[in-house]
Amino acid sequence: QVQLQESGPGLVKPSQTLSLTCTVSGDSITTNDFWWNWIRQPPGKGLELIGFIGSGGNIYYNPSLKSRTSISRDTSKNQFILQLSSVTPEDTAVYYCARSGSSVAYDYWGQGTQVTVSS
Repeated sequence: QVQLQESGPGLVKPSQTLSLTCTVSGDSITTNDFWWNWIRQPPGKGLELIGFIGSGGNIYYNPSLKSRTSISRDTSKNQFILQLSSVTPEDTAVYYCARSGSSVAYDYWGQGTQVTVSS
């Protein structure tokens, strides 16, 4: 069974960099034809794709966040990492990692982690 688990600080100060790690078990992030996604949901709003890293290492960023976003991976730990710089209170959200593929929608999700941007 595939499992994803987000980890990282729950509170980040404005202008700092938010950093989250998604640890994957039950599948390898470098094999099979899947994309490993970061998604967030601000309070009272819908889900927003931040970006993803594919099994081959290709990366996509949401254009609205691209200038502040970096997605990378640590293949030795089967983890992928999100960094979002210059955060503001508008970046307060529940952040999820999830798996998707060319023939499957988001089929496995982490439980989500609340990140609050506040001084």
